[in-house]
Order: sequence, then structure tokens, then C-alpha cells
Amino acid sequence: MPPLGSLLRLPLAGLAVLIAFAAPVRVLAEPTTADLEKRIAGLEAYINNTDPAGSAITGVAGPGHNGWLMVCSALVLFMTLPGLALFYGGLVRKKNVLSVLAQCLGIAGLVTVLWWAVGYSLTFGKSFGSGLLGGSEFFFLRGVTSAPNTDYAYWVSQNVFAMYQLMFAIITPALILGAIAERIKFLAVLSIVGLWMLVVYFPLAHMVWGVNGFMNGVWNAAAGIKAIDFAGGTVVHMSSGWSALVLCLILGPRLGLGQGKIAPHNLVLCMVGTGMLWVGWYGFNAGSALAADGIAANAFTTTTLAAAVAGFVWGLLELLIKGKATVLGLCTGIVAGLVVITPATGFVNSTGAVLIGVLAAIVPFVFCTYVKVWLKYDDALDTFGVHAVGGTLGAVLTGFFATPEVNANLGTNLKAVVGHTLWLEQLKAVGITVALSVVGTALIAYAVKAVLGLRPHHEHETQGLDLADHGEEGYAT
Repeated sequence: MPPLGSLLRLPLAGLAVLIAFAAPVRVLAEPTTADLEKRIAGLEAYINNTDPAGSAITGVAGPGHNGWLMVCSALVLFMTLPGLALFYGGLVRKKNVLSVLAQCLGIAGLVTVLWWAVGYSLTFGKSFGSGLLGGSEFFFLRGVTSAPNTDYAYWVSQNVFAMYQLMFAIITPALILGAIAERIKFLAVLSIVGLWMLVVYFPLAHMVWGVNGFMNGVWNAAAGIKAIDFAGGTVVHMSSGWSALVLCLILGPRLGLGQGKIAPHNLVLCMVGTGMLWVGWYGFNAGSALAADGIAANAFTTTTLAAAVAGFVWGLLELLIKGKATVLGLCTGIVAGLVVITPATGFVNSTGAVLIGVLAAIVPFVFCTYVKVWLKYDDALDTFGVHAVGGTLGAVLTGFFATPEVNANLGTNLKAVVGHTLWLEQLKAVGITVALSVVGTALIAYAVKAVLGLRPHHEHETQGLDLADHGEEGYAT
């Protein structure tokens, strides 16, 4: 060995080499053929997003799939904050812009607490042994660690999966705000949402997405209704949209509606919010594959096609009928396309997505432009016309356009119905979703109305909810 002084003058890399040569040599045993086969099986399972059981890699998250879901979780939260907040905020009058932002922020906090305490468990647990509601095993996120819950994802940490699904739970009740904007008290909103999550969202999400869910046709062989919903046509858009209609009818129209012009105060914010929603929707739809795989890639593609086509067709309809294509119309068309493709996005091919995009523009356009006027309900920002009508349309169209060529999982438990009677199963799921949403929301709304009241005093409503509920103004004058 060289003297110590010489060692101190050696570069660090050289010192490491000397230490390595001086250290005792440990001979590693050659891996057996069985060991190598298990390692290769684990890698193949990771690449193919399949079950690694029996391989050398089990009980851990795969970095790529896990990273993708963390990004998607952030994207879905981005849809609500700030996407939906700006989209809705731009569409109301300036005296109510902060009320919309506050409602979105309040819902995000409330739903997160509920999700931590009971929501995740009631949605994705199974200890109750029921297809209607999950279980209690994950209350307070007990046992929800970085290890995967293979009932739902082989390569994604369960805590990441729980946070991803939380973002869906946040945006769903926030969508309701569009129909009741400018005429409901902040405390009433939070009270309704808290009860609505327990009565409507958690049971419905379990029925559709829970491993033993009553309407989870893809993964539950014993499902009573063999329906499919890739990313939330029934769970998110139908539930929020039909509930929104009930609430707007119970609340009644905004003061002054029909007596003068009630126009969006800032379409620039609306357009910016639309762009954020479109970007975030890739996390919403492509992320629902729960892996960075080929199904996610298909969902990414179909989401893009449907949104672009629907926005273009909506603008074209306005141009042909009214002589001008409006920014509001283009934005509404894009959102409608995103809504209608959501339940189908991982199940249909690109041609199906384009056809869905065309119908996503035409049908909601009729409801938002004509039906609302004919029936005189004050769906302030067209939540019912876009989300209820669009979500229902998307759920039904999924039954016609879904194909195992895009998603082989459709062949697991649905061979007998895909391409034949799947649309009938979709209609059954639509019926249950509408019934639960309408009845549950009506009961909750009347209960809150009796205890707290729903609408602010007419003087406060005239003044604006920004000052009445929050003591602030969105713009300095």
C-alpha cells in the first residue's frame, strides 16, 4: 500500500479504485435459470402492465406507470383549479366571479377531508361485500401505502391511486356550480356537496368502478349490470349534470332573468379556462388507463379528436344558423366533446371518436340553444345541457362504438354483449344514475333548504355574492 500522504494527494476516483482492490473480493452466486425466468417475467409484466404475481418483482410500484399517474393526478386537479374556476368565473357577471372561485376552493378542501376519512374506502373498498358500497377497511386512508392495490392497478402505488381518484371526486360536484351560479349561498353549497358525496357520488363511483361494483362490467364477472365507463360518463358527468338540473329547478331562476341581458363578464377567462380543461382532460381520460400503456395512448388520441371535432362543429353550427361563430360557442363545443368521449375514450377507435365528436356538438347544441329556452329552466352556465345531456349521450354511444380491438379487457367478462347488447346495459346504467342523482339531490336540497336556506336575500343577490358572502370584489373599480 502507498504511504498515507500519497493517498491524500490522489484524486477521489483513484482512491475509490484502490479501496476496491484492497477490499476482500466477494464472489456472487450465479443466478439460476429459475431466478432469471422470474426476473424476466417481472419485467415483462411491468412493460405489459399485467399481474407480476409469481415473478421476482412484486409488491412495488413501477416507476413509469407510477410517475404517469402522479402527473395525471396533478392534471385532473388542474382541471378544477384553476381550469373550471376560470371557465365558470368568466361566464358569470363580475359581481359574482369570486363566489365561483371560492366555491371551487371550498369544494376542493371539503371533498379532500371526506375522501381521507371515508370516501376512498366507501368507493374502492370491498369489505361490505356489496356491489352498492365499498367498505370500511381504508377509513382515514388506513393501510393505503406506496404498495399497489392490485384490485385496481398492478404497478401504481395505492396512495397515488387514491390521490388520482380524489381529483375526480373534487371536480364532480364542482361541475354542478355552473347550473346554480350567482344565486346560492356559500354555506348552502358546502352543505349540499358534503351530503351529496355521501349519498350520490361514493355509492355511484363504487357501483361503476369498484372491483365488486354492481355496474362494473369490465372487471366484475358477477356484475348485475354489465356496463362500461372508462373515465366518468356516468360517475362524473351524468351525476353532476342531472343533479345540477334538480338544483336549478329548486332554486328558481336568477333575479332579472328575461328582463334584461345577463352576459358573461369576461370571455377571455372562459377561453383560458377551456384550454386548461382540455389540457387537464388528458390526465382525466388517458390517466384512467392507470398505466402508461397502449390503452392510455388510445385514450389520449380519442380525447384529442373528439374535443377538436366537437368545437369545430359547434362553431360551424353557429355560423350556419346565426351567421357568427362565437368564442363561447367554440369553447362550449370543445368541453362538450370532452364530456361525451369520456366514457368511451379507452374503448373506441379514432373513427368512433370523430363520430362521437360530431354528435357531441349537435345534441348538446340543441339543448343549450333551444331546449333550455323552450322549457324555461335557468341552467346558468349550461351544466345540464353539456354534462347531463353529453354524459348520457356518451354513455349510450359507448355501447355502440366500443371494440375489443382497442381494449382487450372488453373480452374478459363482456364477450357476450360487446357488439351486441352492450348498449342495453348502458341504458340500464343510465337509468340508475339518473334515478340516484335526481332523487338523492332533491332530498338533500330540500333538507338543506329547510335548515339553512339556499338563496341569499334578494338584496344580496342584486349586490353580488362576492361582497355578500366573501366581503371582497374581483376587480378594483
